[in-house]
Amino acid sequence: MTPGPLRRIAPDARRFLRGRRRALAVLAGCSLAESAHTFLGGYGVARALDDGFLAGDPRTGAAWLAVAGAAALLGAPAMRGVFTGLAALVEPLRDGLVRRAVTGALDSAVTRPARAPRATDTAAVSRLTQQAEMARDSFAGLLLTARSFVFTALGAVVGLASLEPLLLVFVLVPLLLGLAGFTATLAPMAAAQRAWLDNDEALSARAGALAAGLRDVVACGAAPQVTAETGVLIAEAERLGNRLARWAALRTLALGLAGRLPVVLLLAAAPWLLRRGVSAGTLAGALTYLLQALLPALHSLMSALGTAGTRLLVVLERFAGPAPAPSPAPAPVPAAPAPPVPVPAAPAAELRSVTFAYGPRARPVLHELDLVLAPGEHLAVVGPSGIGKSTLTALLAGQVRPDRGTVLLAGRPARPGPAAGPPGPDPRRTLLPQEAYVFTGTVRENLNHLSGPAPAADQRLAEAIESLGLERLVDRLGGLDGPVDPARLSQGERQHLALAAACVSPAPLLLLDEATCHLDPRTEERAERALAARPGTLVVVAHRISSALRADRVLLLDGAAHAVCGTHEELRERSPAYRDLAGLWADHNG
Repeated sequence: MTPGPLRRIAPDARRFLRGRRRALAVLAGCSLAESAHTFLGGYGVARALDDGFLAGDPRTGAAWLAVAGAAALLGAPAMRGVFTGLAALVEPLRDGLVRRAVTGALDSAVTRPARAPRATDTAAVSRLTQQAEMARDSFAGLLLTARSFVFTALGAVVGLASLEPLLLVFVLVPLLLGLAGFTATLAPMAAAQRAWLDNDEALSARAGALAAGLRDVVACGAAPQVTAETGVLIAEAERLGNRLARWAALRTLALGLAGRLPVVLLLAAAPWLLRRGVSAGTLAGALTYLLQALLPALHSLMSALGTAGTRLLVVLERFAGPAPAPSPAPAPVPAAPAPPVPVPAAPAAELRSVTFAYGPRARPVLHELDLVLAPGEHLAVVGPSGIGKSTLTALLAGQVRPDRGTVLLAGRPARPGPAAGPPGPDPRRTLLPQEAYVFTGTVRENLNHLSGPAPAADQRLAEAIESLGLERLVDRLGGLDGPVDPARLSQGERQHLALAAACVSPAPLLLLDEATCHLDPRTEERAERALAARPGTLVVVAHRISSALRADRVLLLDGAAHAVCGTHEELRERSPAYRDLAGLWADHNG
């Protein structure tokens, strides 16, 4: 069973508070002045009436009123200590959340580089900015309000008990019942707030993807589909906003009942209390405790719990990360393998009815895709941004599993089964992403890091450098043994070095996910021709029409039910979307 949000964040909360006992002690010590101020306020009014004005002694009455008024000054010196202690708790919380957001974003980028990178980036930015500040402000407001309520209530309860213990029945019972009813709304309101934040992150990610690929959407005629999908998120945001508003209305109703019922009960019971010997001054003091201290503090606490408390719980739960998944069922024991049967040579890669979506309710980016790549073939993958091109390379690289269907490399699954754990290095394929990986070391080490246990000889490295036109860069770095500092290289130079490493890689399948986007067209053409000439199969996610012209076949992903694959000329003849996309590319790059 998945633990609730309170149970999930409780261990972190305990560790955080244990490490800041001194700040909590300072906060509590400075807050004691509020208890004294509250006690003297109501008690002074009661004594001023009973022992002063009603007893015919106005001097005594005035003295007690002066004591009650002077009690307000007790809180002024303590407020500085209150805010000092508050800062010692609030600022470390925000700093810790920022560190956790950065660490989580880096871990996600390293361990899941292919799954919705833009959504990951926007969620991380939301946590670093909006959600971290939301947690900081909510924690500060909730802590300040809760502290005030606790010490105000302490002073009021002691004062009521000092005046007449029977008054506690008329005051505390309805207050506690109202607070309990109000607390019952917090869990469903937290669930609504959590769903609203999920939708907000999804909508932000969608808007970012559309802003980056708007021209492609128009070129492929996907505007109606994109509009419909975005409209679903907007409608969900409206529904969740209305849901939050309804819970807020119920919270306000509970607050009104808890804030008014004690006063009504006390006034209604006044004749009965007077007959039992309760003095008029005692009743006036009790009303002072209620109207000037206890009820305002309760109102502030319940408002903070309903807004800041709910937001804080939801945001801290998101920073705590996803709930641990249940342990997978043990894998069945495989049957004894059958004797080997001779089979024909397998394709370099094959996708059989592959469907993939970024969530159980998301629209698939690939739907029932069938694709066969022959050994030595050169395929270009085109389509608008966010349509599934990077997802296709991630499936071929074994980084993600399809929701349905099969992905094979040389006749074997591209990714091992769940029992095998996360995928490790696979000598069957090499994937180059858009952000080229170059590390601190020598040129030789950077060119050989994809070669596995048998590094390429210097002659092979020299041939790759020449075929890709890297001589000037390598000479500038000091030759094969020259040092490489990634920070001193441009994005294009880093991509150029990474392409040379892919060129000497022995992997029979090479996947380029916009790995030449920072190169000029001439350098890109030379690199793609060199990589296509190496033994093996080449798949290029293209961002220029020239890449499609050089390929043996072109795969168009346009968000339709079935992708279209063929030569450049074939697609120009039968696909209006490809003609529009090719025309835009030609205009843009021409």
